[in-house]
Amino acid sequence: MSNLPFNCLLHFSILRSKIIKIKLKSMMFNFRKILCPAVLIALLSATLNGQQQGWRGPERSGIYNETGLLKGWPSNGPDLLWEASGTGTGYSSVTVTDDAVYITGRKGEKDVLTSFSQNGKKNWEVEYGGSSDSNFPDSRCTPTWSNGKIFLVSGLGDMVCIGTDGKIKWSVNYFRKYSANTPQFGISESPLVVDNKVIGTMGGNRAAIVAFDVENGNVVWEAPPIREGTQYVNPVLIENGAMKLIVTITERFIIAVNALNGKLIWKFNYEAQNAEPTGDRNHVNTPVYSDGYILAANGYGQVAVKIKLNSDGSMPSVVWKNTDLTPHVGGMVLLGNYVYGSTHDTNSEGRWICVDWTTGKTIWITAWNNKGSIISADGMLYILEEKQGNVGLVNPSDEKFDVVSSFQVLKGAGPYWAHPTINNGRLFIRHGDYLAVYSIKAK
Repeated sequence: MSNLPFNCLLHFSILRSKIIKIKLKSMMFNFRKILCPAVLIALLSATLNGQQQGWRGPERSGIYNETGLLKGWPSNGPDLLWEASGTGTGYSSVTVTDDAVYITGRKGEKDVLTSFSQNGKKNWEVEYGGSSDSNFPDSRCTPTWSNGKIFLVSGLGDMVCIGTDGKIKWSVNYFRKYSANTPQFGISESPLVVDNKVIGTMGGNRAAIVAFDVENGNVVWEAPPIREGTQYVNPVLIENGAMKLIVTITERFIIAVNALNGKLIWKFNYEAQNAEPTGDRNHVNTPVYSDGYILAANGYGQVAVKIKLNSDGSMPSVVWKNTDLTPHVGGMVLLGNYVYGSTHDTNSEGRWICVDWTTGKTIWITAWNNKGSIISADGMLYILEEKQGNVGLVNPSDEKFDVVSSFQVLKGAGPYWAHPTINNGRLFIRHGDYLAVYSIKAK
């Protein structure tokens, strides 16, 4: 309602029927509408509940807004609240809302979504599309919850909207619709919801990004093609001045499109920043955004680049480059003035790293089991190394890699590529078709 000009006489009763009259003026409409306190409360609730849940937290930054968490764990790890198996195999994270826990997985040739109650009781399971036919076929889509709807992408490109009752509301295969090519290791997208639109990044020769109506799956806008394929990056929404931008990484470029209409604002040649351009590198990690700057960092021997955005939408400029910061599939977090992540030394080996956000200088690099994923909550880092399932609680420091506590997740199979999730004092760890939920709330 705040975006519509109107004349409105607002009446409601407060404290012994006292009437407060508020008259709002407009040039385009001349009408009156009566709103009671209950309506106002409903509108406020709808606004507060509009925040999406899913990939690496509400803002896709890997930082979870939790407080009162443990600053150290027992030697055998925090208390296990509940566990589940048989969810289907996957590398995706869980999504947690006020009343449910959602997780995707591959069963046979189908991707499925499973809903659990907060205490681990299975609510329902539904198939939502074909699983990937690549050599990494397990589910990689972390469900996106927004305003009572769940949005997913199957391994074969089915964009699906499911209700919290497990019923499919609509589905469209946007890869087939736009004749897009599937990347080498299969489709890996956790959809981004922006206002009343859900975003698909299929790339190709017809459109780089497409926005679908959350209610029915109809196309709202199409961003112009840049004639190259999509990658494995989940896009992020940022606000640059008065403009909302959707930022992602294609085969060679970091691109930004206007979230309102899909207009391409700029495309920055990311590949050209490398000393030896090959055009054959993989991009996996969601860019980090802070205060007008974007950091893109990925493995496969490519340089990390911090760029400065301009309020007029012109081409960003390079602030610094760093060849040490090469997170493979585990992401990175920005805490204070330092970026924390891991390095892709080889496909099977890596270390942990801290880089100065302002200067790009490498502060330290330390070996600890292996590379892996990283998130943060309540001022601490949570890491999950990918080979043996060691979970670490780390005190962020510019002096050293400071592991306070650790334990090992032994159940499940395959690499530990699923990023941990934190919600309401609980730590969610997924490994293959196994899910473990731990209490990390301070008592």
